[in-house]
Amino acid sequence: MPMIFVYITTGTFEEARRIGRVLLEERLAACVNITDGMRSIYRWDDAIEEGRETVMIVKTRAALFDALADRVKALHSYTTPCIVELPLGRIDSGYLGWLTKETAPEGANKTISG
Repeated sequence: MPMIFVYITTGTFEEARRIGRVLLEERLAACVNITDGMRSIYRWDDAIEEGRETVMIVKTRAALFDALADRVKALHSYTTPCIVELPLGRIDSGYLGWLTKETAPEGANKTISG
């Protein structure tokens, strides 16, 4: 079962925290890492902008990417949020079992062995 990281940026720590909690509650993610205080320089509307952002790294199943991206877009303050799938190589079997279990639909965890 392919697993991915999803790289997402937000405008604030609180926005990242709010989105991350929803993703976990809806089992679209097993874990969300949040790193605050990143400085970004980017082009937007034909101008170079600079500002602070917060990075989220979301750990999930590849099959959940579209649903996760749709949910993030619905919750995000940006018009065009950065939501990027990062495919993973090899994963420790114990960690893979945990990721699989935590992203299974509610009630399905009884049938998955870790």
